[in-house]
Amino acid sequence: MRIVFFGTPDYAAGALEALLEAGHEITAVVTQPDRPKGRSGEPVPSPVKVCAMKHCIPVMQPRRVKRPQAVEELRQYPAQVYVVAAFGQILSQEILDIPPMGCLNIHASLLPRYRGASPIQHAIMDGEKETGITVMQMDAGIDTGDMLYKKAIPIEEQDNYETLHDKLTKLGGQAITEALALLEEGRLTPEKQQETLSCYAPLIDKSMGEVDFTEDAEAIARKIRGMTPWPGAYTGYRGKQLKIWHASPTPAANSSGPRPGEILKVDRDSIQVAAGSGAIVIDELQLEGKKRMKARDFLLGVKMQPGEMLGRKA
Repeated sequence: MRIVFFGTPDYAAGALEALLEAGHEITAVVTQPDRPKGRSGEPVPSPVKVCAMKHCIPVMQPRRVKRPQAVEELRQYPAQVYVVAAFGQILSQEILDIPPMGCLNIHASLLPRYRGASPIQHAIMDGEKETGITVMQMDAGIDTGDMLYKKAIPIEEQDNYETLHDKLTKLGGQAITEALALLEEGRLTPEKQQETLSCYAPLIDKSMGEVDFTEDAEAIARKIRGMTPWPGAYTGYRGKQLKIWHASPTPAANSSGPRPGEILKVDRDSIQVAAGSGAIVIDELQLEGKKRMKARDFLLGVKMQPGEMLGRKA
């Protein structure tokens, strides 16, 4: 099929590669403008742009794809269908109406659950047992269109945002190529989303990574997994930010009513910290200004003591 592809990050680049491997003709790619990155502030192309350039595909980078000039440019690229994956801009109805077979979105959740910008993180933090990819027919709403095709995978106990993102990137490529094959054969049946089953996954920002030790240990551990590697789960220790890279829940070692955030136990390989219910065992962390370390190496240079507190004011 002839396709115009809209997308920006690694997740979208994986789907673009899968479409190319399946033999589809990508007549153009639409992605976000290059963004400054790092200390140099030099503009860096998106992963989707890098992929497109590698395959000599024309690239559009409109600041606002809804503007008339961008819409008219889109019309110059022949396509039976538009495919969208984490593009980062909302498409107008005028754009949705251009391709004869519509616009398909590769969404990283099992809709109608987790509409919105951050479905992977929220599924982990909410303790979901499975997630997946939904290929849907786009409409003017935010992830509200008819569902066309789904593929599910389990969320493993040790999955964090990075590992689950990588699994869904691969799954998204599989789902869209399978869905397009069925679309060509006229074998896709649209299914309306049940509004009563929907929930929204708002965009993650850095402030959401702060650990609240009054929550139960299971919720804290899920939050750490959902926020790793970005924006990172963090707390405070001796006036500095302490980033927690990996932790697991456990029953509290001290039954005398410890305060949430209190360090209960320090051994060779881990630090146990009281939660609102139970405790978390931290085995990988990073103090502000230092490298990411296993707890064993961290404790060689930082002498944590039971009774000390973690938290913003610690």
